[in-house]
Amino acid sequence: MSHTPHALAHGPGWHTPVPPQHPAAPLLGAEAVRTHCAEVMAWVEAGHSAHFSWHPERLADTAAYVVDTIRRHYPSLAVPYHSRWRHFEAGGVDRWARLAGEAGLDADVRERARVRIDLVIPSVLLDAGAGPDWRYVDAVAGQTLARSEGLAVASLDLFASGAFSAHPAQPLRSEAAALARMTPQRLAAGFQVREDNPLVGLEGRAALLRRLGEVVQATPAVFGPAGRLGHLLDFLEAHATDGRIEAGLVLATLLRALGPVWPGRIGLDGVSLGDCWRHPAASGGLVPFHKLTQWLTYSLLEPLEDAGLVVTGLDALTGLPEYRNGGLLLDLGLLQPRDPGFFEATWTVDSEAVVEWRAVTVIALDRLVAEVRRRLGLTEVQFPLARVLEGGTWAAGRRAAAERRPGGGPPLRLVSDGTVF
Repeated sequence: MSHTPHALAHGPGWHTPVPPQHPAAPLLGAEAVRTHCAEVMAWVEAGHSAHFSWHPERLADTAAYVVDTIRRHYPSLAVPYHSRWRHFEAGGVDRWARLAGEAGLDADVRERARVRIDLVIPSVLLDAGAGPDWRYVDAVAGQTLARSEGLAVASLDLFASGAFSAHPAQPLRSEAAALARMTPQRLAAGFQVREDNPLVGLEGRAALLRRLGEVVQATPAVFGPAGRLGHLLDFLEAHATDGRIEAGLVLATLLRALGPVWPGRIGLDGVSLGDCWRHPAASGGLVPFHKLTQWLTYSLLEPLEDAGLVVTGLDALTGLPEYRNGGLLLDLGLLQPRDPGFFEATWTVDSEAVVEWRAVTVIALDRLVAEVRRRLGLTEVQFPLARVLEGGTWAAGRRAAAERRPGGGPPLRLVSDGTVF
């Protein structure tokens, strides 16, 4: 088996391996995200942007706000990874631990890790913004949840019901055959969607799961002959060196193995680039973000470590360009719109302003993280990006939004199909 995960084509040639020299290959990694975003950042800093101005004098105050947020939630600075697992613990209830205990998973470490992967991949894919009006009632915990926490708990409950398993006697699995049959109606029932409880992008989410099933079925090298998501553990173990695997390799594997899952947007020679958008300041006019795939990589850290793997090079990944991290920049004035009507307008994800905002967010997070570490007196090894995001920037973005707007929504109005934000 090759130690370089191959790219997969999208469309009639979906599952054809793409060689490293393919024009899409350089865009399928975290290094490309940083490089292309840095080009856009330089454009904004040089004053060429028609949309935004950058205000570095606000960096120190923003970093202080992030540090204060970290200390409020984690006085000992024992911050967990930024991942989907935090959302499963909404309201102080560790739902995963309860599910694992009830299922008797503690006796088999590797199978427990496979089940965690089975759960977290579809949960992350379902994690795009829910919209301001949707809620999920967790009757067991007696909680009503919204946004990411609500989506997480809803997806966990749907997983626990066996909705993603092709074997009724083994409900805690995510397998190609079941995922490929997912309908909007089944998803709506699981997520308690009604006319008075609408979920943004319901059709898009169901289509994403169906495509996930089709791609998994067609990629036995990664997901095994049975087409099980949890088989990713076995694939990564086979590509580890002395029990160690680079975070960048995990991301590269996901980008290549799951690339065809994303809706056909921009493609190069038959390969869909996923979360990649156009901007004139970037090389080739393209800016890759791979936000959900990086979020998934962060969310796989705990299952992989649970199985005994050591994941290295965490800071090779980037900060996530979504509305909490990006909203922090706008709310605290690091990035300021030139148009006074910017916050009243409605923006699509492919608009130049949104692409620019997301690109600046990636680079701004690197700068913020460095200043946050300096203020805390911690090193990169002691406080990797995955922890700064969780304890700091993402939480600070949510805090800033709650202080400024009823309901704590993002500072700008976004139209999403349920597969980006």
